Amino acid sequence: MTEGTEEDPIFRPLAFRNLTVKNRIFRSNISGRFDNEDGSLTQTRINWECRFARGGVGAIISSYVPVRMDGRIIAGYATIHRDDFIPAWTRLGEAVHAHGAKFILQLSHSGRQMDIPGVHNMHRASPSPTSAPETLHGFLTQAMPTGEVRRLVRDFARAAWRAREAGLDGIELHAANGYLFTQFLSSAINDRTDAYGGGLRNRARFLLEVIAAIRDTVGRNFHLQVKLSATDHNNVIPWEGRGNTVGDTVQVAQWCEAMGADALHVSTGSLFPHPLNPPGDLPLEVLAVTYDAMISSGVHGFRNFLLFRYPALRPIFHWLWFRMKKGRPVEGVGFEEARLIREKVGIPVISTGGWQDAGAIRAALEHVDGVSIARSLVANPDLLRHWAEGRDLPPAPCTYCNKCLVGAPKLPMGCHELSRFSSREAMIDQLMEVYDTKPELRIPEAS
Repeated sequence: MTEGTEEDPIFRPLAFRNLTVKNRIFRSNISGRFDNEDGSLTQTRINWECRFARGGVGAIISSYVPVRMDGRIIAGYATIHRDDFIPAWTRLGEAVHAHGAKFILQLSHSGRQMDIPGVHNMHRASPSPTSAPETLHGFLTQAMPTGEVRRLVRDFARAAWRAREAGLDGIELHAANGYLFTQFLSSAINDRTDAYGGGLRNRARFLLEVIAAIRDTVGRNFHLQVKLSATDHNNVIPWEGRGNTVGDTVQVAQWCEAMGADALHVSTGSLFPHPLNPPGDLPLEVLAVTYDAMISSGVHGFRNFLLFRYPALRPIFHWLWFRMKKGRPVEGVGFEEARLIREKVGIPVISTGGWQDAGAIRAALEHVDGVSIARSLVANPDLLRHWAEGRDLPPAPCTYCNKCLVGAPKLPMGCHELSRFSSREAMIDQLMEVYDTKPELRIPEAS
């Protein structure tokens, strides 16, 4: 820590009920296709997470980690569905801890939302609260019977137990951005008529049962936080319903707190990517290169590909996507909703959404407890060092172009904005750095 940072709110420790983080900055969930087909993690993932731990973040929230193989969004992401994976997750946690950061494992299931189906969910309808196809890409779904919902509750609890046994610092339930928990929560998606559908309390039942099952399994002394979309903004396709409001999410947040959640992580949107998450641009020319991998994945895939591929058709998609962004900031796009939720709960709230400027973050920390960052740290893993040295922005800030995320189905994860580098070769060197692997899972040395 640089002299003078003791008084900087960014660098003040954040104490949860069961966990203390050294500062207020969390690396939000983001990853590339770094892992093995069977869900086991690799040295590349350890290198990736240590890049940000070494850069000074207080805690890393892992990328999306499925609790079952049929819950993957794409092959090449590590899972936590097997007990024999525990030792590898232990080594990852130890590597992150060696750099002074905490590691929170994000437990997830895709339901009807994915990037590219893998062998475990190819050519089959995805488990979901509904049998209606996903609206943007047209992924096919099958409404889960009650018994399957209850089995999945147990799968989440067992995954939380594995995370604790691995010595990780906590878990996050990914109940935002269109994944399975969101599908149950959303009034625009959940069309069930049983105990898991209808009114808000029923739609929240699956999430609340998972929290209760985790607490029964690991006790109350293991950190558990929940990521929620404050507002669904589900009408990306204009004729779709809007879905849950921030008032609905305030109530869900209060129920999560009552069930034993230690913190809330507030995002937005009922799908991912969403016009407001991540905020910034949507480079259709990159989508034209990468979206062909998804053409056969959903019934609307080819339609979408045509809109991206041909410049004459791109204005149609541009209007659909960007109409929601009008008048909204990029940095702190969801801050006001996070602030509203923080006023109604007694546990810490973390805000995500385009954070990068230290001055804006300091102002936000007067109303929320922490911020999470993904793309701006991908661009500058040492972002906190620049803040500690007195800069509000690094010399080459993130441009919010979103090329890193749009390219993820086919390209290495990292910054693809050439204007930020001295040469194309320098950009490629940055992308390839995390692939410096050895047979053993090891802790990358500090640079």
